[in-house]
Amino acid sequence: MTRLILFHKPFGVLSQFTDKGTEGTTRPTLSDFVDVPRVYPAGRLDRDSEGLLLLTDDGKLQHRIAHPRAKQPKTYWVQVEGLPEPEALEALRRGVTLKDGKTRPAKARRIEAPQPLFDRDPPVRFRKSVPDCWLELTITEGKNRQVRRMTAHVGHPTLRLIRAQIGPWHLGGLRPGEWRDA
Repeated sequence: MTRLILFHKPFGVLSQFTDKGTEGTTRPTLSDFVDVPRVYPAGRLDRDSEGLLLLTDDGKLQHRIAHPRAKQPKTYWVQVEGLPEPEALEALRRGVTLKDGKTRPAKARRIEAPQPLFDRDPPVRFRKSVPDCWLELTITEGKNRQVRRMTAHVGHPTLRLIRAQIGPWHLGGLRPGEWRDA
């Protein structure tokens, strides 16, 4: 029987079960939260991003979820610096040209702060003189650090990035560090 786990990856956790980084340093990994044998991440989520990560013991399912040709939609809640004008959102919807090529068109809209919004450690820096807002961005590809590069390209650097959904699977009420079977 195939196992599929929905995990709310906290900020600062590596999307792997072991840390192959610099000797002498210990960074949190999936093994600090998920004690289930023979499951592996279907895709990745950067250490400085948080949110939904799928884990499975089925290699074919892992491939269908993670492979770029599958075009699984991934929805992110993105806290950005500044208040994007309609032109910036439209640029994201058309696709923007990054150093490694043009992105596919994205769904992009401003949203209220997602609820529940869990505290992050360390918290996002707050500056009285620079407003921020939240966007919901849905993409169907996975270039390296794509969402961050897209928002920076339109003049609104990402402050916080939470993946809320991959295909039909979503965070639901999972708190950071929690997981459940799909």
